[in-house]
Amino acid sequence: MKLEGKKINFLGDSITYGVGASSVDARFTKIVEREEKLGAMRNYGISGTRIARQHHVPSANPAWDQDFCSRVAGMDPDADVVVVFGGTNDYGHGDAPLGTPDDRTPDTYWGACHTLLRSLIEKYPTAVIVVMTPIHRANDTHKNHAGVGLAGYVDILKETARFYGLPVLDLFAMGGIQPSIEAQKIAFCPDGLHPNDAGNRRIADRLIAFLRAY
Repeated sequence: MKLEGKKINFLGDSITYGVGASSVDARFTKIVEREEKLGAMRNYGISGTRIARQHHVPSANPAWDQDFCSRVAGMDPDADVVVVFGGTNDYGHGDAPLGTPDDRTPDTYWGACHTLLRSLIEKYPTAVIVVMTPIHRANDTHKNHAGVGLAGYVDILKETARFYGLPVLDLFAMGGIQPSIEAQKIAFCPDGLHPNDAGNRRIADRLIAFLRAY
């Protein structure tokens, strides 16, 4: 796909918003916009947010409870490409149950993945919708409240995208960022979660190559 002139909407969490980058220009979203000469780049990243709805205890910051599903309606409707990048906070501090593949509400992670992707397809029926899996984070093999590691959330997201025939950029498998290795943590992800400038550069390179080849 030729990206020049295209309008891209990015829906995500703190990594999409740019936490960890030293400046706005260092964010992976801005790198894609600048280097591919996009017609428009809209960043809908909100720090702390999850794909699924929070259930029991409201977050310390109310903004964190603006789940991905609830934000689709507020996105600009004229995108040529929509990139979804989330799931790490569902693993890290969400309290929604995993649910089952048959769920179709935002109240479980399975259901929220279905709700989100179906909502995007209905809103952008002719756009290219790309799902990016979470990158690795420190201690991501630790089992959370649902009894799974981050890989479990990645697998559900990938399986749901496959159900809808959506392309997946699997950054968990091929992102080249693994903060459990100290040298890579220092190089790309100093806090173990948010990519620095070099980490954003790496994500941008992966995404640009993926979109160009689509």
